[in-house]
Amino acid sequence: MPKRLVDKLRSFMPGSSRKKPLGYQRRDISRDQHSVSRTAISEPAKKVLHRLNKAGYEAYLVGGGVRDILLSGQPKDFDIATDATPEEVHELFRNSRLIGRRFRIVHVVFGREVIEVTTFRGNANPADDDDDDRKTSEHGQLLRDNVYGNLEEDALRRDFTINALYYCIRDFSVIDFANGVDDLNNRQMRLIGDPETRYREDPVRMLRAIRFAAKLDFAIEPATEAPIRELAPLLTHIPAARLFDEVLKLFSAGYGEATFDKLRHYDLLAPLFPDTASALAAGEPDELIRQALRNTDARIAQGKSVTPYFLFAAMLWPALQAEWRRCQDNGDPVQPALHSAISKVIGRQVQATSIPKRFSGPMKEIWELQMRLPRRQGKRALITLGHPRFRAAYDFLLVRESAGEIEPGLGQWWTQFQRLDERAQERMITDLDSGEAKPRKRRRKPVKRPPQD
Repeated sequence: MPKRLVDKLRSFMPGSSRKKPLGYQRRDISRDQHSVSRTAISEPAKKVLHRLNKAGYEAYLVGGGVRDILLSGQPKDFDIATDATPEEVHELFRNSRLIGRRFRIVHVVFGREVIEVTTFRGNANPADDDDDDRKTSEHGQLLRDNVYGNLEEDALRRDFTINALYYCIRDFSVIDFANGVDDLNNRQMRLIGDPETRYREDPVRMLRAIRFAAKLDFAIEPATEAPIRELAPLLTHIPAARLFDEVLKLFSAGYGEATFDKLRHYDLLAPLFPDTASALAAGEPDELIRQALRNTDARIAQGKSVTPYFLFAAMLWPALQAEWRRCQDNGDPVQPALHSAISKVIGRQVQATSIPKRFSGPMKEIWELQMRLPRRQGKRALITLGHPRFRAAYDFLLVRESAGEIEPGLGQWWTQFQRLDERAQERMITDLDSGEAKPRKRRRKPVKRPPQD
């Protein structure tokens, strides 16, 4: 029997799925009752949909693509769900690659645009943890859940109602299994199923709730938000590498400051940045973090990229300041105290969110350069200007000034210094030297020599 047919039959076997959540009923919304237009869908996504349909498979635009179009936005990515297996999709598209091991998905590549195609997912029997397709941890977290299913099962295993919307390009309808359109109209985030169970299955769903609520400016529905503070510590059981990726998603969506506020409100900052959360609770100011996030949001709005090490340097700055003072209070000189504090803060942070060395190294240099930037006499300014991390450290200095952490003036000096030619730079350094009081040299007393015979 063909593999695809076996998988399809398996997805309909008794006990293969959870009990259907109460109150959910399929609703087909015709073209004249919704605002999804084919013109808002990228040409590559439409090509994938049409080819899958033409080959006899079901295929739907799903998730954020449908959600954002309904909200009159422009989706950045287009995902497709289908009843074709990954191998069948891969066979249809030469420009595709298989991703993943336990549960494979397909990336169909069109230049810079990548269309992600997933096979309908189902649910293994939740009572049978011996099933090779389903494993859970002692905390209820799903460690493995790899079963193909049908369209309805695929919808009801998704996290939020507003992400369980499907667009059919054959009849231009929107299929809603979980009242997602109503929640879009009411501008609220609602989990599908029992919130505590769903959070325990995957604690990262709490971060996704925060990210979407901040991005869309949606409220979190009361039952969906109720367990978050209590279950926030479950994030400590998530691999640090995955949490690093989630942090980048949280603060790279263009709504960083709003996200930061929500993380603190729901006690979700501590699992991600434990030292920072402790430092803020102890009275360290958060204005530098806020200023850095405002700048990051502005860059994203202008279509500019975000540098992960700059983001982490800002998020960990309050923790570094607190640790630096502790080291100095213990008797360490200023410079060694800074190096010790950097080592300790980074060492503890990688236990929560692993930071690749290609990011932790530059982050350390940004911090160290904050001590070198005020020292501009002689050749120091030119040496600092030539440092490979100067620009990032200079930007960080400007954030510190904007946050009121240091007196303004130093940033403006460096701004002007960068723009001048070598001769003008030398004059600035000379003016700097002449403007500062030079230490008076002590006159050496003449040495009295003993009288000679």
